[in-house]
Amino acid sequence: MTAHATENDQVIPPMPERTPKALRAAIAEHTPELLPDFDEHWKSAVADAYNVGPVPAFTARWWCEYAIARDPKLDARVTELQHRAAEATDIAEAKALVDEVAKIRYGMRKLEPGE
Repeated sequence: MTAHATENDQVIPPMPERTPKALRAAIAEHTPELLPDFDEHWKSAVADAYNVGPVPAFTARWWCEYAIARDPKLDARVTELQHRAAEATDIAEAKALVDEVAKIRYGMRKLEPGE
């Protein structure tokens, strides 16, 4: 896996293997601001579970979180859309903004390790 550069020569780290352990290592290295939330979510959703049922949903959520956070330009775009949606006074505008964020997040699910 190698990092790739954007059109602005900004280096974006590659996606890790699709496992909680690999995601945690990538988050710790490239987006450490997410680590406390990742660890807290792991403890509350998975660590005390008696089965591994919650792991796929946990991994899917954090896969998308990391995919967005590793790209500062995309992260800023998502944050801007969320703020605009929160401040919108027109319900149709707010819905359109939230839908745009959802499409971005959904698209991140398609990324493969190494991309």
